Amino acid sequence: MERLRNWAIAAGIAVFQLVSGLSGPPVGWVLLVVGGLAPGAAGRAPVAVLAVTGSTALAYSALGVDVPAVAFLVAVYAAVRAGRWVAAVAGSVVMVAAMPVALLVSPRGLLVSEALMESRDVLQLAWLVAAGAAGEALRQAERRADEAERTREETARRRADEERLHIARELHDSLTHQISVIKVQAEVAVHSARRRGEQVPDALAAILEAGREASRELRATLAVLRDDRPPSYGLGHVAELVDRVRATGLDTTLTVAGRRDTLPVAVDRTAYRIVQESLTNITRHSAAGTATVRIDYRPDAVMIRVDDDGRATPDITAEPGVGLLGMRERVTALGGRLHAAPRSEGGFTVRAELPVERTP
Repeated sequence: MERLRNWAIAAGIAVFQLVSGLSGPPVGWVLLVVGGLAPGAAGRAPVAVLAVTGSTALAYSALGVDVPAVAFLVAVYAAVRAGRWVAAVAGSVVMVAAMPVALLVSPRGLLVSEALMESRDVLQLAWLVAAGAAGEALRQAERRADEAERTREETARRRADEERLHIARELHDSLTHQISVIKVQAEVAVHSARRRGEQVPDALAAILEAGREASRELRATLAVLRDDRPPSYGLGHVAELVDRVRATGLDTTLTVAGRRDTLPVAVDRTAYRIVQESLTNITRHSAAGTATVRIDYRPDAVMIRVDDDGRATPDITAEPGVGLLGMRERVTALGGRLHAAPRSEGGFTVRAELPVERTP
């Protein structure tokens, strides 16, 4: 956008100079247009633009074309704004010194009086100083704005780090102990049953495995909160997740279609969480006997679908829980779409589409 604006300004300068110098020779027209368009590249090469606009201004002045060096003033402004003070001052000094010579050798040089020459020099110097001052003022304003933005970002980052550490401490102090107690009690119960030669109940085995998984998840979450590292769970762990759910008694099947390429971490993590939260809701609330998970890898998206045959029906409306709201927030943050609702044939369905930007 800024580049387009620069070229628009340069085109306006070229038109102004050309219209002002139409009484001059055709070669002067070319110099006026070239010098006028040069400031369009000031953002990338301010020193080169300074040289082009200065030399063309001297050249068309030597040809007798009496046009203000607007392009050179803009070039001085751009050079100072870019921090090229030495080049701007040196170019201005050369221009002030060489312009009288160019006017004297021009076809109308004998008509230029000494008083008029001096007044032009003073006016030209004043305009150069004004252009340089404007460039320096804007450069300082931009520098202060950048510093303020960096300060805001650093403050926000520090507060986020402090909040992450606070949450990590709270999770560690509250959940770690409780999950450890559940896991230890389940391990003791399983060990006692096996010592007595009894069959370990499926529910007890599921509790033990869920406790171990919760402990692993909590450790991974705490590591992310403390170190800001990307989490490790993704779609590659869905098969293990389905096996654990199947061990609880829910007949769960997994279908994967398409070729799985490397996914962005956020997409991979969100897709896993969608499957995990959906299966958790099924086991807790749906009273379903079967569940199906389908993952479809497409060139520009990952499609997730989880269905169950539970007691949900279209005529039953329920407030979405925290898990479903969190799922929707994750999908929306990635620019995806989520549909979660009862099925017409009974049961519940969760469908998510997560866009994927492929790197060439």
